[in-house]
Amino acid sequence: MKTFNIYCVESCHLENDQQQVMVLGAVYCPKEFSRRIALEIKAIKKNHNLSPTFEIKWIKVSPAKIDFYLEILGYFFKEKNLYFRALIIPDKTKLHHEAFNQDHDTWYYKMYFDLIKAILSPQECYRIYLDVKDSKSGEKALKLHDILCNNKYDFQRQIIEKVQNVRSHEIEQIQLVDLLIGCVLAANRNVELSTAKRALAEKMQQLSGYSLTHTTLLRERKVNLLCWQPREVSNG
Repeated sequence: MKTFNIYCVESCHLENDQQQVMVLGAVYCPKEFSRRIALEIKAIKKNHNLSPTFEIKWIKVSPAKIDFYLEILGYFFKEKNLYFRALIIPDKTKLHHEAFNQDHDTWYYKMYFDLIKAILSPQECYRIYLDVKDSKSGEKALKLHDILCNNKYDFQRQIIEKVQNVRSHEIEQIQLVDLLIGCVLAANRNVELSTAKRALAEKMQQLSGYSLTHTTLLRERKVNLLCWQPREVSNG
């Protein structure tokens, strides 16, 4: 059974953060290529006179480093062993948790489940790495592992071997996810962007062939998107 590493990041996931759009993203690759990919990303940093420990982040995108970020984006599309999936929630203000007998945390796990389930195959093994967000990250990882395993009847954890928290500055692929979901967020938000961020979002649209605002075919692998919409609340 081939083993895949899945690296996950979320953005604007808090219930009351005053952000309308939320995106969950995952980059995944066969485990056997993971180290090579990380080293190649570090080499790109070095070529741009950046420290190997420089952290790629959407919030750090600036005109001074636009050539670096464009090369990182191009690297993702050139590397045939890297894949990306994102789940887009266009408007968190339309959520009505109480109508579905759930809280925001429960809904959050459902979204992560919907993000990851389309990647999983019972013929392969997976190791899932989540970006540490807060003091509850460890608890969230354990719960998500249980949910994913139960759905696949993977009670011996032979398919989903582990779900583990990691720190983004230590994992190149986690940093890559942050950049990609930043581009997806930018495409879905009606806000003024810096020239550098707009250039990156437009480049990702060009390289992927997608607007980044709509659901792709489920079989799409390189850039797979799900634009999630909440169920209507009955007035009855």
